[in-house]
This record gives sequence, structure tokens and C-alpha cells, in this order.
Amino acid sequence: MNIVCLDGYTTNPGDISWAPVEKYGKLTVYDVTDPEDTLERCKDADIVITNKTVLNKEIMSSLPKLKFITFLATGTNSVDLPAAAELGIVVSNAPGYSTVTVAQTTFALILELCINVGLHSEIVKNGDWTRSKYFSFQNAPLFELSGKTIGIIGYGAIGHEVKKIAEAFGMKVLIHSRTRKPDIKDDEWCSLEELLRQSDIVTIHCPLTAENKKMINAETLSLMKKSAFLINTARGGLIDEDALADALNNERIAGAGLDVLSKEPPAEDNPLLKAKNCFITPHIAWVTRDARIRLIDIQSENIKAFLDGKPINKVN
Repeated sequence: MNIVCLDGYTTNPGDISWAPVEKYGKLTVYDVTDPEDTLERCKDADIVITNKTVLNKEIMSSLPKLKFITFLATGTNSVDLPAAAELGIVVSNAPGYSTVTVAQTTFALILELCINVGLHSEIVKNGDWTRSKYFSFQNAPLFELSGKTIGIIGYGAIGHEVKKIAEAFGMKVLIHSRTRKPDIKDDEWCSLEELLRQSDIVTIHCPLTAENKKMINAETLSLMKKSAFLINTARGGLIDEDALADALNNERIAGAGLDVLSKEPPAEDNPLLKAKNCFITPHIAWVTRDARIRLIDIQSENIKAFLDGKPINKVN
């Protein structure tokens, strides 16, 4: 088997091993692939591993050897799935590899907004505590999570994990999702509008679709409490970034913690880069070493299952 990985650097910058995949054939890993190089790099591939590199119908139609695509991700936006099915190419993704670490990052952002650890550490290093006559002081409001309401938009594996952590903090949970899972209680299930109105923290954990693009916009932001925080570790396109920046700068909501933006890397003029009380991390919620090891292991499992004629995690 000739296996080509088109954009492997973010998964493995050199600190873990591709060995679980290499046992199935000759593996060529590219750090990143520009659109104009995709066809040339894939021309002899039986199997392609991709994350963000686009494989459209035109490209796949020009790759007669290609029989299987496996994603270094859960999301599948970068491959034309109907075209792949039409061409007889099986496509699998990598569900579940980052569930724990994305939920963990969600609460890292929440806790930063509530306690401002970074700010207080910085002012200590700058000498503010040394110069203070008090043994304790704060430079920003601090909030407890216990007793607060968290609204979870999207209730897949990550949303479920976030609920578990929130309950451990003593929070009340509200949930809005496309489908209602059996473990959601009657007093937890609500409309999006009701969730936005009641929640002290709103956190997004749903896939990006044509239907929910910019679901957080000027209208929906206006429903939120002025004291509320917005968290997004899902997809940047779920938020109208101009509307969120405007809401933050005019203190219509209290803060935001974002791990994703609509364009990554962001343009220099992205309004959220200078918005008030907006913490942004560079799409790292999935990137713990443990999660990346699991991700490569899933590639191995996907390839083995395909070669055995029993594909798993199939998405087309």
C-alpha cells in the first residue's frame, strides 16, 4: 500500500510515532500541502490521510488508484463525501479521540474567565503584590461556578463530557441539540432561545453545517445575560465574529473564550483579536499528546478495517 498523509505536522510535529500506520505500507508524510500540490502528491496513493487539505471531486476523479481516505479529525468538511462515494472511495473519520481534551480546554477557558489566573500571575510578576499593603487583592472580578447555569449547545460525546465536569462543579445544566439523548432530563432540555436567556455560561459543541452557520449572531447574542460568558471550542463559523466583537466591546456580554475562529490562522483585522475580555487560543483544544497518540492509533484501526473489507468510522 502507498499511503500519503497530506498535512501531518499538527498531529505529529515530531514528538510521537507514525509506526501504527507505517506497518500497513509505504508512508509519506507532508507537514502541510498547498492546493496546487495536492494532485501531484496523491497521484500514486492507494490511501490518503488528510485533515484540512481539500479533496474535491476534480482531484479525486484524477486519482484512479485512490480507494480510501481517512481523516486526522472528526470533522469531514474538506472532502466532497458524495463525490467520493460516487467514485467508489471509502472515507472514514476519527471520532472520540479528542473528547476528553476538548472538554478540558473548555473548562480551562471558563476558569480563566472566572478567575483571571493569567492576569493575576502577570501583575504579581510586575510587582503589584510586592508593592501592596494587603496580603490579598484582585484586579478583576472573580466568580464561583457552583450554582451557576451552563448552557451546552450540541450534545455529542464532547457535550456529554462537558456536562459531567459541569455537574462536578455544582452547576445547573441546560442542553440544546438536534436530537434529545435518553440521559437528558426534562428540566435540562430547552430551546436555543431559552438556553441563551438563562445561562451564565454558553458553550458550543456542535458541528458546523449550512443550517447553523453564524448561529451566534447579533440577534442571539442580544438574548444572553450581560454577565454571561460565551465559549467556543467547536468551529469558528458558528459565530458571527463582527457581532461578537461588537457585543464584547459594548459590554452586552461579559466575556468570551475561543479556541477556534472562522479563518485559521486569522487575518490581522479579525475584530476578535482586539475585543474586550476575549481569550483566544490557537485551535489547541484537541492537541494534547495523549489525544494525538489516540488519533494516529485510529488511523491505524481505520486502515486495517478497510484492508479487511470491513470499514469502520465510515462517513460516506
